[in-house]
Amino acid sequence: MFLEVLMTLLDLTPRVAVSDRLATLPVLIIGAGPIGLAAGANLLERGIDFEILEAGDSAAASIRQWGHTRLFSPWRHLIDPASRRLLQAAGWVWPVEDGRAPTGQELVEEYIAPLAELPAMRSRIRYGARVVAVTRDGMDRTRTANRESTPFLVRAVTGPGDVIELVGRAVIDASGTYSSPNPLSSSGLDPIGASGVDDLVVHALPDVLGADRARFAGRHTTVVGAGHSAANTLIALTELAKSDPGTRVTWVIRNASAVRVSSSPDDELADRARLGSRVDRLVDAGAIEKVDSFEISAVRRHDEGVRLIGSRRGASATHDTDLVVNATGFRPDLGMLREVRLQLDEIVEAPTRLAPLIDPNLHSCGTVEPHGFAELRHPEHGFFLVGMKSYGRAPTFLLATGYEQVRSVAAWLDGDMRSATAVQLTLPATGVCSTDLGGGGSCCS
Repeated sequence: MFLEVLMTLLDLTPRVAVSDRLATLPVLIIGAGPIGLAAGANLLERGIDFEILEAGDSAAASIRQWGHTRLFSPWRHLIDPASRRLLQAAGWVWPVEDGRAPTGQELVEEYIAPLAELPAMRSRIRYGARVVAVTRDGMDRTRTANRESTPFLVRAVTGPGDVIELVGRAVIDASGTYSSPNPLSSSGLDPIGASGVDDLVVHALPDVLGADRARFAGRHTTVVGAGHSAANTLIALTELAKSDPGTRVTWVIRNASAVRVSSSPDDELADRARLGSRVDRLVDAGAIEKVDSFEISAVRRHDEGVRLIGSRRGASATHDTDLVVNATGFRPDLGMLREVRLQLDEIVEAPTRLAPLIDPNLHSCGTVEPHGFAELRHPEHGFFLVGMKSYGRAPTFLLATGYEQVRSVAAWLDGDMRSATAVQLTLPATGVCSTDLGGGGSCCS
């Protein structure tokens, strides 16, 4: 009880006053996706300078890679309030609600790209800047004296042999997890032999019916993973099989069932519920061969394809296929944060106070308790993980969650403790809860 009271008091304690030196520096934001841009919008409204470092050559570079995929949430859950106010002041019109969720590409074209092109935002985004390290200026993680008054230093690669370093008063890491997929192996390690089949293993959410069609048509594809990314790809492959009869589809999961994509009458997001129902029907109809309880340990080339090697229900097992889609979820890239004092949960690699709210071993409900700067803080004063990266290896992140996170963080940076602690969040429920989910992850926006 004493500990709980003490932590509450600490949460309500105002931040350390910004020194004159720090006050002149911008907040450094990593990632120009929807959450990074929302962080910028909230800081703009508060008159706090910032700079966004984006690895890609345009805003929302990761979303553009899976832009053909339809989201679950309607527009009202996909637009950050502060960003909306900035856009509407510039004459932007709210996208038409036509009863369906937008695709990733529609999200970019109708919301994210216009936001990034606002003059106040565009002038603060540095594209082609891949962050490789975050630290304190002139300090490694072992030095404590005057640490909180020392600026952050962020190093980024901007081209072959080109490196820049920027200093800032705080760092908001909204770099996401899409570029860091989980491995195929059930152990969390790359399966033995992985490097030998790299060309036959495809990243999650390929454009099966579009740009990648020729690669999958007439071939046997095995999708590994039990989340919504897997479900989207499975449905697309069965559509492809209608016009290319030689196309075969297998679904491999390591658990006995795929609870996360199971349909539920209580799911408040209709598109998400329909996704699960469609997969269920396709499995029942034989359009998808489902292989459950398969734990992968190794892979190797077999003829012109891939052999998955592992165990199933305690016995050795193999599965042969032409291509594998790795839809096993994602994990945060923590390598660039080696010199930052982080406090991460030992299970899901999320901030310690956030982890119990999102740990899939405890629940998988779409509802998440309201949380903001207090749950996102680390021993490194002024550093925050936000958005999908704040979830670590946990799944079912919704954009609305990230928008509220950065609103609270921006208020804290402004010294507005009343607003920072007044965290409110209402999310649509999945209608699905389970304690037997295993790994994996997906963005469920």
